[in-house]
Amino acid sequence: MTNYKIPQNISDNAHITPDDYEYMYERSIKDPTGFWEEMASHLTWIKPFTKVKSGNFNDDVDVKWYEDGTLNLCANAIDRHLPARTHQIAYVFESDEPGHAQNITYGILKEKTCQIANALLANGVKKGDRVTIYMPMIPEAIMSMLACARIGAVHSVVFAGFSADALQGRIVNSKSDFIITADEGVRGGKKTPLKSNVDKALNGLKNHNVRHVLVYPRTHAKLPMTEGRDLTWKNAVLTQKTDAPIAEMNAEDPLFILYTSGSTGTPKGVVHTTGGYGVYTALTHQWVFDIHEEDVYWCSADVGWVTGHSYVVYGPLINGCTSVIYEGVPNYPNW
Repeated sequence: MTNYKIPQNISDNAHITPDDYEYMYERSIKDPTGFWEEMASHLTWIKPFTKVKSGNFNDDVDVKWYEDGTLNLCANAIDRHLPARTHQIAYVFESDEPGHAQNITYGILKEKTCQIANALLANGVKKGDRVTIYMPMIPEAIMSMLACARIGAVHSVVFAGFSADALQGRIVNSKSDFIITADEGVRGGKKTPLKSNVDKALNGLKNHNVRHVLVYPRTHAKLPMTEGRDLTWKNAVLTQKTDAPIAEMNAEDPLFILYTSGSTGTPKGVVHTTGGYGVYTALTHQWVFDIHEEDVYWCSADVGWVTGHSYVVYGPLINGCTSVIYEGVPNYPNW
């Protein structure tokens, strides 16, 4: 194994030095309550918590973090950076498809997220409702996640490469009643029939609770729309105001459901709550990647996986980072 020496200018300016790490590790063992109380300062709280952790680690694990505090992770990801970062780029979007690259500032991210949030509210989505997101790796997928977090809806992102059957199972299990999708996805020069897969998934169910399917025009494909159920992005989203209310969420309120791949059995829906998840993703993103204000950062994961949730969406945005998101297959350079 080759050992690479860290350049001195990087180690001198790192958030965590080796001495810092040893001290913080020891403190986390000897004073976990004080340590995790301090770590919670990575977030902005609406109502400060008085309890850091409660519960047990027996066979029936029941642990709660920051249980009497309230916050909102969309506000932590966007609003608290404004107006100071209004013109800072939040995302540099790149695609295999020519003509789709764009820079999205924190100001624009807020406006577009709020439009989606208002569209959800206008179509009956309430705090605690489950919203399935089945979209390509595009900015609107991230905005849809943040819109759900803003109004207190629980998002369930399904990887756009999954089949109609896989999508159907996740819709049923999560009891989702609203779906956000795109007409098609584009990956490696091939198109994925996302809206058609949604139709197959719902048509294959005798009974389902899905009231609306919101469709983003990624390729502007001409597809059948079910009257009364399907909503176009132009009519449902682009007509909305660019500011939206922020739901006050308890730290233990669910933020999202994300399903395991199902490679070893039936997919399991894993629920992540708001406070503890927000604290952990913010501090691990900052410390592990040693992110500084001038950095441009890229996590190549898809938002359909937990790595994408944590290190494409919530961690980088909470830390006020500039990130790259890429739609396509990373097959260049080809050695």
